Parts: sequence; C-alpha cells; structure tokens
Amino acid sequence: MIIPPSELPAHTLRNILEEFITRDGTDYGEHELSLEEKVDRLFPQVAAGEVLIVFDEALETIQLVHKQDYSENE
Repeated sequence: MIIPPSELPAHTLRNILEEFITRDGTDYGEHELSLEEKVDRLFPQVAAGEVLIVFDEALETIQLVHKQDYSENE
C-alpha cells in the first residue's frame, strides 16, 4: 500500500525518512553528508511522488521505493 506523504504528520514523515536513511548506516558518497542534508535531499523526491512510501501489510514494514521501480505485485 502506498502512503501519500501528505497524509502523514510532518514529524512522522521526517522519522520515516531518517530511519530509512540510517538503516544501512554506511555512506558511499564522495563527500559525507549530515543526516539533515540527506533528509533535505530526500524530502523533495518523496513530496513530488518520485519516491514512494510503501507499507507492506504482511511484514508490517515501510520501504521507500523509486516510482519507476514500484510494482503492486511485489
């Protein structure tokens, strides 16, 4: 199920983005970015619908998925 970011309170959306960003714990970029910078880069993509917030009801987990990579049959 896709969760529209507009239906989430601002603090909940931020918590989802922060949790997703810190999930791996490793930054492979050329320059280290702060958590704030990473959230600031991810938020516009989520707000524009380029990155979807997907809730898996069976696993009760949330994933962020690029729109072009999303399939409802997953």
